[in-house]
Amino acid sequence: MLLAIDMGNTQTALGLFDQDQLLQSWRMPTDRTFTKDEILVRLLGYFQMSGLALSCVDTICFAGVVPQLTREWRAVATQLGVRMIQVGPDTQMVTKVDAPNPAEVGADRIANAVAAEALYGAPAIVVDFGTATNVDVVDPRGYYIGGAIAPGIRISMDALTARAAKLSSISLEAPQHTIGRNTVEAVRSGTVVGAAAMAEGLVARIKDELGEPSARVIATGGLAGLVAACTNVFDVIDQQLTLKGICEICRRLQA
Repeated sequence: MLLAIDMGNTQTALGLFDQDQLLQSWRMPTDRTFTKDEILVRLLGYFQMSGLALSCVDTICFAGVVPQLTREWRAVATQLGVRMIQVGPDTQMVTKVDAPNPAEVGADRIANAVAAEALYGAPAIVVDFGTATNVDVVDPRGYYIGGAIAPGIRISMDALTARAAKLSSISLEAPQHTIGRNTVEAVRSGTVVGAAAMAEGLVARIKDELGEPSARVIATGGLAGLVAACTNVFDVIDQQLTLKGICEICRRLQA
C-alpha cells in the first residue's frame, strides 16, 4: 500500500491508499523539531487507532516544503524498509509542468495539477486553502502553467488579532450575511467572505486570460468547505485533492 504525505507549513496530511482507493487519512502538525522516532511513534498511533498495521505500507510518496522534515521522513522510510519517492526531482518524467524554472514549483501545486487533470479534466483551476491560498492553473493540454499565491485565511486572522487583542477570541465561521452587524460578524465577513471574493475575482481573471470560460474550478485544503459556503464559484470541493495527486504520480511511476 501507499502512504501519501502532503507536508505543508502548518499541517501534514497523510493518506493510506490501496491502488487508487483512499482507505484512511490523518492530519498531524508540521513540527520542525520532530525526529524520525517521533514521526514513527505518531504513525504507529494513527495506524493502531484505525485497526491497521504499519507493515502494510510498501511505498511512501512525499510532497513537502520543509527540508529538515524531509530528511526525517526519508529516515522513517529507511527504518521501515520501504521505497521513498519525493514529488519533484524524482517524478519529473510523469508530471507536466510548463514553467520557466520547474524546480521552483511547489510539490503540492504539482500534485494538485496532476489530480485536477486526472480526476476532473483540463483546463482546470485549483484553489487550495492552506497556510497560503494557492491558485494553480492547468491549461487545456493538462500542463501546470502557474497561478497565484496569497496569504492564507489563518495567516490573515493571525495578523489581524496580533494587532487587535480584543479580536483574538473570534472563531472562523461562515457568516450568514456580508454586512456584519457587530465586530464578530464584521471580522468573519471580512475574512471568510473576503477569501471567497478573492477566489471569485482571481478565477474570473484567470478564465479570461486563458480564454477558457468553462474551466473546472476545484477547491481543496482544510478551509475549502468554509469558504465554499460563501460562494458558488467552485464546481468541485475535494479536500483530499493533493493526496490523490500524490497517489496518481506514484501510480504513473510504477506503471
